[in-house]
Amino acid sequence: MNASGNASATWKVGALAETCGLTVRTLHHWDTIGLLSPSRRTPGGHREYTEDDLIRLYQVLALRSLGLGLETIATCLDSDSGVGDGVGVGVDPARLVRDHLAGVEAALTALTSLRERLRRMDAELSAGRAPTSSALLDALRATGATAPDRAHALRDRLDADQLRILQDSAGAVGPAAHYLLEVEWPELYRRADRLRTAGVPPTDPRVRRLAARMDELSALFSGGDTATSAAVRDAWRDDPHAMSGEPPATTEGWGDLATYLDHARKGTTR
Repeated sequence: MNASGNASATWKVGALAETCGLTVRTLHHWDTIGLLSPSRRTPGGHREYTEDDLIRLYQVLALRSLGLGLETIATCLDSDSGVGDGVGVGVDPARLVRDHLAGVEAALTALTSLRERLRRMDAELSAGRAPTSSALLDALRATGATAPDRAHALRDRLDADQLRILQDSAGAVGPAAHYLLEVEWPELYRRADRLRTAGVPPTDPRVRRLAARMDELSALFSGGDTATSAAVRDAWRDDPHAMSGEPPATTEGWGDLATYLDHARKGTTR
């Protein structure tokens, strides 16, 4: 690594792993799958991480702390909404820091609450008294504290019960819901549309994987309710601009894309 404070500071994999509390094996794996690769190569051929790589590493770790899987993280960080250079467009750095901070503060609050309850239970036990049922339940609630609710609705295409299912499911997912719904899901549609416009048949494994992931997200936010999942798909078909939050010109033709994805799910060609 170069001197501290140098704008061109770089890190070898071992030093970076030790600094961040990761293993060298983890960083090598992330390099292999393309999630985080060292950008600089020394004259001697050694690969080193740059400060830009550290920014991406923070994003990976912050998104992982919100419960996102590595594939979803890669999709979010590499998403291209059609604005700028296409690198990390889908993730707002300020929002990510706020979500990360909120998660840390919520965890601290939960741990502080649990600590106080455990202290009271310890005092009771030390005095030879068994903790009350109420104290035990309080400790259990503090141990299993849930993530804060997050409102989500799909305009007026779903009935009240379906909207409630979506809202409850998004609340259970927590802050990760934003990245799944507003970053990964539109990016999956963009990738599928690029394959469609390139003439790739819907039976291609790449298309079918994208459709399968969309269905996983639909099931996650619909609580497995098939009617709600179907309503969500219809909303994407009828108004992709509203669903994705992207300009109408960007989503032009996404109605045909919905049919294309239906063929992919059925394993048939148009």
